[in-house]
Amino acid sequence: MKEKNLAKLLGIALVVAIIATGVFYGLFVNKLSSSTGSGKTVVVAARPIPAGTVLAEKDVQSMPWPGEQTPGGSFDSSQAILGQTVIQPLAQGEPVLAARLASSNKNGSGSGVPAGMRAVSVHVSDSNPVLALLGPGQKVDVQVVAAHRSGNAEPELRTILENVAVLSVNPQPDANSQGFNLPTVTLLTNPADADVLALADSGARVRLALRNPLDTAMRARTALTLEGMLRGSGTFAGVSSSK
Repeated sequence: MKEKNLAKLLGIALVVAIIATGVFYGLFVNKLSSSTGSGKTVVVAARPIPAGTVLAEKDVQSMPWPGEQTPGGSFDSSQAILGQTVIQPLAQGEPVLAARLASSNKNGSGSGVPAGMRAVSVHVSDSNPVLALLGPGQKVDVQVVAAHRSGNAEPELRTILENVAVLSVNPQPDANSQGFNLPTVTLLTNPADADVLALADSGARVRLALRNPLDTAMRARTALTLEGMLRGSGTFAGVSSSK
C-alpha cells in the first residue's frame, strides 16, 4: 500500500513539475518576444570609433531595438550613413546619432573632413577654462580681440563666427605667428570661414565661447570697444554694426 501511495505521489509531483516548467517557459518566451519583437533596428558602432573617422561598412552594424521608440536622430540602415564623418567619439555598441556626424554629405575624404568643408587650427588665448570643457562635436563662437582701427591702444572685440563645430583640442602650448605659445583648437568650417579664421589667427587674439548644444541662435556680428561699452546704456553706444 505504501509503495502504491509513493508511486502516486511521484506521479503527481512529475505532472506538477512538467506543468510548472511549461508555464515558466511560456512566460519567459513571451517576455523575450515582447522585449525584442518590436521589429525596429538601430545602427550602432561595431567598434570604438574616434572623432574624424569617415564611416565605412566595417565601422557600423544594425541591431534590433527592444523599445517601441528608437533614439532621436538614430538610423535604421547603415547605408544612410556610410561616408559621413564622426565628430564625436563613439563607443562600441553605441547608437550612431545624427548629432555625432559632421555632415549628411556622403563624399567625405579619408582625412575626416567632409567634402566642401575645411579643418582649421587656431591659437586660442585667454580661454583655458573653456578649453578644459571642450571636446570634439561641441559648438563654439569665435571672438577676435585686436587693436582699435583708430590706431589707439584701446582693444576692439568682434564675434566673427558662431556655432562652429570643434574637431579636436590640443591644450599643449604651440607657438603662433606672433611668437606666443598658445593652445590650439581645430574647427570645422566652410571655405570662406576658414579664410576668416586664418586671418584672425595671424593678426589678432582669438578667444572661444562655448555654446549650449541646443542653442542655434545667431546675432549680428558687431564690434565692441571698451569706450563704447562704458558709455553705453541698454545697447552699447559707439558699437559699429558694420560687418
